[in-house]
Amino acid sequence: MTGFALLACSISIVHAKGGEGGPGGNQPVPVIAATVQQQAMPVWIEAQGTAAPRNYVSVMPRVAGQLSTINFREGQPVKAGQILATLDAKPYRVLLEQAQGQAMRDQATLTGAQSDLLRYETLLAQDSISAQQVADQRALVAQWIGTVTADKATTDNAQLQLDYTRITAPISGIAGLRQVDAGNMVGTTGAIGGGNSALSGTAVTSTPIVTIAQVQPITVLFAIPQNQLPGVLERMHTAATLPVQAWDQRRTKQLDAGKVIALDNQINAATGTVMIKAEFPNARMALFPNQFVNVKLLVDTLKSALTVPSAAIATGAPGSYVYVIDGSNKVLMRRVTTGVSNRDATTILAGLKSGERVVTDGLDRLKDGSQVQIVTPAGIQGLKSGAARKAEK
Repeated sequence: MTGFALLACSISIVHAKGGEGGPGGNQPVPVIAATVQQQAMPVWIEAQGTAAPRNYVSVMPRVAGQLSTINFREGQPVKAGQILATLDAKPYRVLLEQAQGQAMRDQATLTGAQSDLLRYETLLAQDSISAQQVADQRALVAQWIGTVTADKATTDNAQLQLDYTRITAPISGIAGLRQVDAGNMVGTTGAIGGGNSALSGTAVTSTPIVTIAQVQPITVLFAIPQNQLPGVLERMHTAATLPVQAWDQRRTKQLDAGKVIALDNQINAATGTVMIKAEFPNARMALFPNQFVNVKLLVDTLKSALTVPSAAIATGAPGSYVYVIDGSNKVLMRRVTTGVSNRDATTILAGLKSGERVVTDGLDRLKDGSQVQIVTPAGIQGLKSGAARKAEK
């Protein structure tokens, strides 16, 4: 066979394999499509935050003494006013009895002085006693009134010290791990000579008996960039409630919904962010202090915005573009101007009209003018699996 004949044969084979008439040469590309919709579009700000107790209290004794009993369970809820621990009350009961005895004695002396004054005033009216003697008795009565008043204060203080031997919860919340064991001597700064070595590590003089964290409600602290601050301030100045959602680390499960309660008074110059505090009811106890969460802050809702699935938008040399499907199932690459977006949808400011169809899966196999076949997600997944099996063979 001549060289020309060989060349002609080769050209025929190429046309048979890759030409428009060959198998697979002009087959439609399977894609998934979505319709451009005009709908309300929420505008979210996403950030990472840390859960923090609404209130956090270190429970310290208010008087010194020996820790007699522990009346709480570690890690369990406690109510405000609940007795958490008790100190040996005998020394303070003795002091109270001493103060009460002194007050009774001084009250009796005052009563006697008042009786004498009444008698002296009667004698003075009869001109049977000097006015100076009556004046001195009046001064003596006043002195004893002062002494009795001071005795009352001393008695009240002794009663207060006795009451302080019953250590109560100042707030409702979750009790932490016990820091001091019963039997230790404690003061107003904690255990005398050290706390629970397994927890504190060293002997310190400022160990609380326990800590209490208020987690219902609970707060979450998160930072947003300063360029997003104007939108937040605008909503807050109109007295609008800013809804906040807390999501798990994978952003697959919403943990709770709450609202913004405070905004920091300055921007962090090092990071260019401002700190925001949100509050969550935490009814299901899904949030825990120091837990890292993903936060979504709703700052606005756009009315009648054109939206497409975010997967429909590609970026390349022309900028942002989509593949629009016409009536004959051919695609046209069209540049678009995008607006705000969330994980699932993006707003389109220019380039599309409501009702048009765009490709959301299969963009990498398309070019301007390609013929497509619209399939379901399950259908295109089956085609991909079949292609993978063929490649393995």
